[in-house]
Amino acid sequence: MTISPHSNVRAALVQAAIAWLLAGCAAVPPYQPPRIPEVTGFTAGATPTATTRADGPLGNAQQVVDGTVDAQWWRALRSPALDALVEDALRASPTLAAARAALAQSRELHAAQAGSTQLPQVDLGLGAQRQQISPAAQGLPGDTREFSLYSASVGVRYRFDFGGGIDSGLQALGARADIRQHELAAARHALAANLATAAITRARLSAQIDAQTAILHAQEELVRLAEVRTRLGQAAPDEVSALTAQAELTRAGLPQMHRQMQQAEHLLAVLAGRPPAQGVPAFTLAEFSLPDRLPVSVPSEWARRRPDILAAEAGLRAAHAELGVTFARQYPQLNLSASLGSQALTTSALFGGAAAVWNVVGQLSQPLFNAGLPAERRAAQAALEVATANYQRVVLDALRNVADALRAVEHDAQALAALARSVQAAEAQHRVAQRQYRAGAASPVQLLVADQLLLQARSGLVAAQAQRLVDTVALSAALAGDPVAHGQADAQATVSLRALEVQP
Repeated sequence: MTISPHSNVRAALVQAAIAWLLAGCAAVPPYQPPRIPEVTGFTAGATPTATTRADGPLGNAQQVVDGTVDAQWWRALRSPALDALVEDALRASPTLAAARAALAQSRELHAAQAGSTQLPQVDLGLGAQRQQISPAAQGLPGDTREFSLYSASVGVRYRFDFGGGIDSGLQALGARADIRQHELAAARHALAANLATAAITRARLSAQIDAQTAILHAQEELVRLAEVRTRLGQAAPDEVSALTAQAELTRAGLPQMHRQMQQAEHLLAVLAGRPPAQGVPAFTLAEFSLPDRLPVSVPSEWARRRPDILAAEAGLRAAHAELGVTFARQYPQLNLSASLGSQALTTSALFGGAAAVWNVVGQLSQPLFNAGLPAERRAAQAALEVATANYQRVVLDALRNVADALRAVEHDAQALAALARSVQAAEAQHRVAQRQYRAGAASPVQLLVADQLLLQARSGLVAAQAQRLVDTVALSAALAGDPVAHGQADAQATVSLRALEVQP
């Protein structure tokens, strides 16, 4: 049997093309999710399983237990007014509205790209044109003729992407949508944390204003007594001046505290999506409770649920897929298109008795020289390195965030216990001064000084109580996750992205 030389050439070309395409596909590694932090705890050294207990309100000991933070963690503060305000904010906040719109945009962009690349595109075409033909131009006899030509057609086109660029592009868009999903979850927790912190700040300032006002009244009484003693010759005028200066300094601090409280109220209103003039509840420390249990999961489980880490991981997937898109551009692309229609001289004959017109076009293109492709590939590789470094930074910052909150909760409890003992000592000293005053062994000035010291100690205690609430909020927000987003991230992490490794 004689083998044609042309057959040998065709067979060699086919084998070379198959080997070429297979080599391109073999160079596409699956996406590998980043490694979860291999640490057993958030802080250096052991974290106490229980905080110090203090006497008085918000002084209960908190147990650190193994578990995950509830999605609505702010309800553990047991403030119905705060719960209602957070629910209003989750519905009306423009920040969340913008995040939801960005998520919807990303999803629709992914759907649009998928619809236009994964399925054939079918178009309906209608046309009308006026033509003039001169037989003389072709060397034929006859007069110039003018006529109308109408056409109708249906066209189908589809692109085959041998390098996987279409799939990689869709995976990149899907990862970008995941970023928006996780950013929305993070925005919800940040909004709730900001609301809770602002409400606690408002409550703290209200209590401190009351304490500062009481201190001012005590100082004004000291000034009055000093003026009486001065008139009786029992005190120098300098004593009145010193006490007056102290009282006026305290008075000057009150407008500043009122301003801060009103700013906290304005912030609460805006966070809730309402104008400041609409007002917010008058929060007080008495309506908040400190949760007895602080659920803390191990870092490896927590990292799979924290929204900002999931968003950074999605950014890593997007960069990996976009690298695959740049590699796919060096492989051949096949575009197929076909159309079927009719042409007629009148519209009435267009769909009956008209001439049928059809065409089938196949186009295979292969880049041979494009000086920009290597630079695009290097840029995509650099973007992947940026995403990798960004993921590491986000994980480290998140670990520090939790570690800081854990230590803050621990030390807040210790500080509150010490301040509670300080208040108890000031109260005991005040009782002694009262007994001495009633017995005639202490002057009114000594009693008023004892009153002032007690009020200052109570003001410090209020600040410590509020700080303990604030840091508990910070810990809950730092440990909170989004179960829905977590499930989506797990599903995405199992998908193999068709991206290529950069060869040195």
